[in-house]
Amino acid sequence: MSRKTRRWVFHVFLCFGILYLKIGGLSPVVALGASIICNKIPGLAPRQRTICQSRPDAIIVIGEGVQKGINECQFQFRHGRWNCSALGERTVFGRELRVGSKEAAFAYAIIAAGVAHAVTAACTQGSLTGCGCEKDKQGSYNQEEGWKWGGCSADVHHGLEFSRVFVDAREVKQNSRMLMNLHNNEVGRKVLEKGMHLECKCHGVSGSCTTKTCWTTLPKFRHLGYMLKDKYSQAVHVEPVRASRNKRPTFLKIKKPHFYHKPKDTELVYIERSPNYCEADPLTGSVGTQGRLCNKTAQQPNSCDLMCCGRGHDTHQYSRVWQCNCKFLWCCYVKCNTCSERTTVHTCK
Repeated sequence: MSRKTRRWVFHVFLCFGILYLKIGGLSPVVALGASIICNKIPGLAPRQRTICQSRPDAIIVIGEGVQKGINECQFQFRHGRWNCSALGERTVFGRELRVGSKEAAFAYAIIAAGVAHAVTAACTQGSLTGCGCEKDKQGSYNQEEGWKWGGCSADVHHGLEFSRVFVDAREVKQNSRMLMNLHNNEVGRKVLEKGMHLECKCHGVSGSCTTKTCWTTLPKFRHLGYMLKDKYSQAVHVEPVRASRNKRPTFLKIKKPHFYHKPKDTELVYIERSPNYCEADPLTGSVGTQGRLCNKTAQQPNSCDLMCCGRGHDTHQYSRVWQCNCKFLWCCYVKCNTCSERTTVHTCK
C-alpha cells in the first residue's frame, strides 16, 4: 500500500471514528462504510477484519500504534544495513519479513508494543469508547509509603489485552514461525508493562505534602525501543519441538545439541539466521545498501566498509550559500553576511 493510499485510509477511518463517537454506536450507514473499507485493507486476517468492522474508532488507534512501532524500528536501525524501511509498505503491518530472523523478532515485538501503547494512551485520553482510566486502584491507599491512588491511572492491562486479541489474530498458520511471532509479540507487551511508572502530586498549604496522590503512566515509547534493541542484541536462536502424533510444532526450545530448555518469556527469539542485507531481496525484506549514506572514518555499523559490503563508495561534495547574521538597521534596512558551507557525503556503490 502506498503512503498516499495509507493516508487516505487513515482519514476515512478518522471520519468513521468521529461519526461513531457522535452517535454513540454503529448506525447501519457507518457499519456498511466500515465493512467496505475494512475489506479493502490488505493484510488483515479474518478475525482482524471483524474487529475492524465492529470498532472503526479502535482501528484508527491500532493504525497509529503500528505506525509508532514502525517509526521506532526505523529509528533504532537507522545506522544498520537493515534499516526497517521495508516495514513501511504494503499492509497495515508493513511488508511481511519472511525470514524468521532477529530483525523479524524485533519488528513483531515493537509493533505489538506500539498497538498496546497507543490503545492505552487513547483510553486514558478518553478518545476510545469502552475504556478509560484504571478503576481498581481509585481511592485506595498505599499504607507503607503513605499515599493514595488518584488521578487517571493508565489502564495498561486493557491495552495489552487489545493488542493480544488484534495483533496475535494474524497468526493463523500452525508452524514454527507462528510460535516465534507469538512469543516475540508477548515480549514486546511485557516490556511495555514493565516500563509503567508512578507519577505523584503533593497536596497541602504552601506546597507542603500533607497528602500525596499517585497514578501510573505510560513510558516514553523511545524508552521501549531502546529496551527492545538491547533484547535484539541478545536474541536467542530456537527451534521447534514437534508433537509425535501430527508432527506439528508445539513449543520452541533453545537450539543447542541435547538441550531442551525453553527460552525465557522476556527474551526475543529467532528461528533462522539473518541474511547480510547487502543486496535487495524482497524474500528477505532486504532493500540493499546501494545509495545508502555511510561514514568514511567511523568503525561502526554505518561505516562505509561495513555498510557497502566491500563494493566501495562514491564521494559527493555539495556547497550551500545562504544569508546569515542579519541585522536590522534604522531605518529601514536589513544588512546580512553571506555564509557558505561545503559538505562531503559518501554513498554506497
